[in-house]
Amino acid sequence: MIIVIAKRRLLQIAVITAVLLLLSIFFFVRLQPAEVPTINPIYLGNTAEKAVAFMINVDWGEDIIPPILAVFSEKEIKATFFITGRFAGKFPELVQNIAAKGHEIGNHGYSHPHPDKISLEKNQREIAETQKVFSGLNIPIVKIFAPPYGEHQPHVLAAAEASGYQTILWTVDTVDWQEPPAQAIYAKIVGKADNGVLFLMHPKKCTLTALPDAIEALKKENFTFKTVSEITQ
Repeated sequence: MIIVIAKRRLLQIAVITAVLLLLSIFFFVRLQPAEVPTINPIYLGNTAEKAVAFMINVDWGEDIIPPILAVFSEKEIKATFFITGRFAGKFPELVQNIAAKGHEIGNHGYSHPHPDKISLEKNQREIAETQKVFSGLNIPIVKIFAPPYGEHQPHVLAAAEASGYQTILWTVDTVDWQEPPAQAIYAKIVGKADNGVLFLMHPKKCTLTALPDAIEALKKENFTFKTVSEITQ
């Protein structure tokens, strides 16, 4: 009798141990981060041609954008504006004017969050909601995505790819959001210009002041100007 009870106890212990082991394996696997494929963002355009691209990230600056557009029109430049959905919803006529002047529009997310700090699914929603705004405005949007703050953890890149977008970063950051002197913006653009360079800018007064002379200086060096999608083909 004692032997039978002992065997039953051993069997029970073995079963409990096996169950605990399986549960441990299950929860360990569940807690591991999902595998995210390696996806590379674009930092530089085609270097075979002497061309550069201006990319302007927009979530504010509605007062500066019209004079920037005037400079581009005068200099016969086409740029790429990465615009948030909330900005487009708030200033639809301004965004329609950007498109009407032949500039390229890319996706900058909807509400300008920190992409690295939100989930893959929320990043997808940011992209999709922005696309929906532009569709509602009848404005074509190119399938290129500039993540806010340049954040690009693997899940951010995966969200863009799953949404059918290529992630674009930059070659040279003018850091104009810090509002340096216009001369510093000019020096950075002219000094860093090279084949395929993507210049990151924002609608700031210092950028507006620097652009006319910077464009003329690049033209004298025989640079041409392309949109992001053109230069990254």
